[in-house]
Amino acid sequence: MIKNSSRRNVLNKSLLIFFMNALRITLKNPAQAFSFLKTINWLGKAAHRRKKWKKNGYLVPPILMLSVTNQCNLNCAGCYNKSFHTYNGKELDDEKLWSLTEEAKELGISFFVIAGGEPLLRPVLLNIMKAYPEIIFLVFTNGTLIDENMINRFKNQKNIVPMISLEGNQKETDQRRGEGTFEQLRRTITQMKKLNIFFGLSLTLARNNFSTITAEKFIGSCAELGCKFFLFLEYTPTQEGTEDWVLTSDQRSKVRNMMQKYRKKYSSLFIAVPWDEDDVGGCLSASRGFVHINAVGDLEPCPFAPFSDTNIRENSLREALQSRLCEKIRQIPKLARENGGGCILWKERELVQSLLEETAA
Repeated sequence: MIKNSSRRNVLNKSLLIFFMNALRITLKNPAQAFSFLKTINWLGKAAHRRKKWKKNGYLVPPILMLSVTNQCNLNCAGCYNKSFHTYNGKELDDEKLWSLTEEAKELGISFFVIAGGEPLLRPVLLNIMKAYPEIIFLVFTNGTLIDENMINRFKNQKNIVPMISLEGNQKETDQRRGEGTFEQLRRTITQMKKLNIFFGLSLTLARNNFSTITAEKFIGSCAELGCKFFLFLEYTPTQEGTEDWVLTSDQRSKVRNMMQKYRKKYSSLFIAVPWDEDDVGGCLSASRGFVHINAVGDLEPCPFAPFSDTNIRENSLREALQSRLCEKIRQIPKLARENGGGCILWKERELVQSLLEETAA
């Protein structure tokens, strides 16, 4: 197991390599390449800020995952957010999202992962992201709200990387996300390619779609459509009745070699979680590499671990990052180890719940 200090150094280098590769594959798109060059410059400054805060007793992760709403215009089967949260009208307001982003920059957050619900239901996001052009925002979206006006915003705001969710081809995508979704996304993706927009696909690896979305035919077709970032996420069964969606051990064993093969063949970025976390010492949750702030402001170790002992409505982000729960999680080595697939914190949720109870004692 990599020690926490070494893990941070490895992660910083890995992020630099990732964005250097992003720069390399966009050299034929000078405006996008320049945007990634600004990000690479920011990575160094951000790491320096995190190091300074660490000396003052504050552990700042390089990645902030922010779920900006629990609302969604789709009703996808197996949705983890729907398993944990419902919309109650008490989400962080626009002013708080602005101040949170500014504080995160001051603390040295390298980049943001924006999620939901459906994050594009919060239009203020586009304005916030425009104000921080050196910071990359990966926006995980179902893609159905992306219209011509939004595509033009993406063209002009090159620090936004839309990550569109697909489950495979039409059959797999429509089965999980609703009839007609696949064709709508295909039209949207085609339009983004025409405007040379850097976008990615978020692909959930489940037992029933594994053969489809890992096939070279599928990867090749997506690359032809302009996808520059393939993110594979292993399905975690947070809803009852979806346990048989979990990958088989044979399927899991194929992923690492598959990633290596496609990285060599295609001029795109390929990441597989949790497999690529192994290279930086295991699970990155609980400020080891990232933390998650949910739509109502609770700071959680991970989106799949809906446990919190602090809220940014009541504390600054700097104060919330001193979460005792996250500290306790980091002190237990097995909560960073990969153990046969799925989110380790979700698998060990009874243990995490007991740690939360200890913080309240």
